Amino acid sequence: MNHRLMKAGWAVAAAAALVVTTSAYAADPAVCRNVRFADVGWTDIAATTGLASAVFQGLGYNPTKTIASVPITFAGIKSKQIDVFLGYWSPTMDPMIEPFVKAKQIEVLSAPNLTGAKYTLAVPDYVYNGGLKSFADIQKYADKLGDRIYGIEPGNDGNALIDKMIKGNQFGLGKFKLVESSEAGMLVQVQKAIREKQWIVFLGWEPHPMNVQMKIDYLSGGDDVFGPNYGEAKVFTATPPDYSARCPNAAKLVSNLHFTTDIENHVMMPIMDKEDPNKAAAQWLKKNPQVLDKWLAGVTTIDGKDGLAAVKSYIAAH
Repeated sequence: MNHRLMKAGWAVAAAAALVVTTSAYAADPAVCRNVRFADVGWTDIAATTGLASAVFQGLGYNPTKTIASVPITFAGIKSKQIDVFLGYWSPTMDPMIEPFVKAKQIEVLSAPNLTGAKYTLAVPDYVYNGGLKSFADIQKYADKLGDRIYGIEPGNDGNALIDKMIKGNQFGLGKFKLVESSEAGMLVQVQKAIREKQWIVFLGWEPHPMNVQMKIDYLSGGDDVFGPNYGEAKVFTATPPDYSARCPNAAKLVSNLHFTTDIENHVMMPIMDKEDPNKAAAQWLKKNPQVLDKWLAGVTTIDGKDGLAAVKSYIAAH
């Protein structure tokens, strides 16, 4: 091969290498720097949002969080005021999100970010051992329960399911009242009842530290209300439909985020003790950096540098 052809070959190879390098480390536009999360006030969503936010900070993004009810969150994604919601629990939220999905106003990522979750009514263990083991048993102990079922924040899908059950007189619960407050308010009420050995029925779910902090049991027989196998759920991520086109690098990270109930329970514990979610997440990531390998596969910093190295450096410093 003559020198001219060799030089031409080197030039082609160099250009090809540049293309590979550029595509492997593609930066997001500056408008993507602000990543706007929604949090519906649940500790599990605070934990996952905190984990995601800590990683985004390490990549040079500016994650922010808006606390909002589920309906407002979905409306915010539709209007593109929210970029990412990590807390779409299926099937309980299905009726609320379906109109947005059908109208192509919200995109739900195909792979869930959490499997093995559950969501249904629960009672303290002494109530369960006392005979209240299923939805059909609740009305038998109406007097002990004060005709009340405790839910969380108004507008929540779980509350809506309980309210529909009461209004439809399912399981003979027509005289019961749904008590709405917040996750924290409900848990205070449950803890108070447990201290005083009072009977109480409340909305419970896993992952959540309540499953290790309190001795509770989930009620059977609620398949028609919350779904089979104790309201077994998958948790999905929702974004505006064009987010991956607008901010491909940020969207790649979002699509890579997969959690476990064990991860969430551990991150949630300090959050329940009033620790800042981002700080709690960073501390957990410092002890468990191995999860970053999969989360950051194919992800760069916002300016196109090695994402994994940047986040590990950021986490080590925090």
